[in-house]
Amino acid sequence: MKQLFILAIALMMTVAAQAKGEKTNGQWVATWATATEFTGKGDMPKSGTLTEKAIRQIVHVSIGGQTMRLHLSNEYSKEPVEIKSIFVADIVEGKPTEDIGIDILSKTARYLTFGGKKAITIEGGKTAVSDALAYNLKPLQRLAITISYGNTPVNATSHRGSRTTSYIIKGEAKPKTQFVDIEREDHWYNIATIDVISDNANAVACIGNSITDGRGTTTNLQNRWTDFFAEGVAENNVAVLNLGIGGNSVFYGGLSDPAVKRYDRDCLEQDGVKSVIVFEGVNDLGGINGDAEARAKKIIECYKEFIRKAHDRGMKIYGATITPFLGSFYDDKGYFREAARQTLNKWIRESGEFDGVIDFDSVIRDPACPSKMNPAFHCGDWLHPNPAGYEAMGRFAANQLKALQGL
Repeated sequence: MKQLFILAIALMMTVAAQAKGEKTNGQWVATWATATEFTGKGDMPKSGTLTEKAIRQIVHVSIGGQTMRLHLSNEYSKEPVEIKSIFVADIVEGKPTEDIGIDILSKTARYLTFGGKKAITIEGGKTAVSDALAYNLKPLQRLAITISYGNTPVNATSHRGSRTTSYIIKGEAKPKTQFVDIEREDHWYNIATIDVISDNANAVACIGNSITDGRGTTTNLQNRWTDFFAEGVAENNVAVLNLGIGGNSVFYGGLSDPAVKRYDRDCLEQDGVKSVIVFEGVNDLGGINGDAEARAKKIIECYKEFIRKAHDRGMKIYGATITPFLGSFYDDKGYFREAARQTLNKWIRESGEFDGVIDFDSVIRDPACPSKMNPAFHCGDWLHPNPAGYEAMGRFAANQLKALQGL
């Protein structure tokens, strides 16, 4: 009991020091993150609003820690978002897939504060970070984040491709509130990053499109390639941050802010990031219409800029090769788009500009037809992998990172 009391006092002192901006042992390291986006009408709750409702959102963290904080974003909204309270809690495990995270262990619930207060209003276009919170966040655990709202914007700031179910009820939620009469949405709203204090951990930020975001995975089962990647490097105290956005591009078109616009915020400015993986380009190639050479050249210029910015911050940066799409809706019968993919992959592998290569193309392609995805790995559209394909990619990425960094 005496040891537990001493530990509790130490945690309280650490949290107090962090809240005051004082130095403590360790530093903030992001353990989970997502790329925030503008929320159109189709990605708002079906009822149309989050006003005067509570939402429970589930995330899968990487590394653990005894002190955490939460970043919130209202960047893509024009109006303020009023938050009455936020608490985090461990979930009740063993629920059916469609209900994972709906119930929490109320005894683990802890309220977040902002300048010592539970409530916060975040103006349109702004972000907020909670005070430090003493919490036993375990490596690779699922964490429930329950937000109770007052007035909310017409268009929230969200992440569309959560691949986890968020549970919405009317009114304000308390730790013992039962979630009944639920509205379900497979999106995250307002949450952006979770940091923990660590004295020996670092993070790798993975920027990408729907293949990183997890299109083709199983909702609520956390089987994106980045989830398997995180499992593979957890013992090395490396956090994996998934900054994928479905339909995203490096430069040309695509959905949400292109990588060239969001790269700094989503990757370089995350706490504790020591390395970056760039796995984008297929959506740029998918729009080729007689401009293959120009597009390939521009994407390479963007890659070089990503590399320069990472190196300016003392970070390592790795290029991931673009996976095959023959037979998909991007297939142009193996002509210009495939030629551009080969050009980009050759540059990624052979230019020496990146600090290393994560050769996903070699993992996911069909040995008998290299321009096509392995039939055992595609989800049905010949562009996105299935869970088995994502597992192969994630395990491979973990082994490659260990080799590249001597872990």
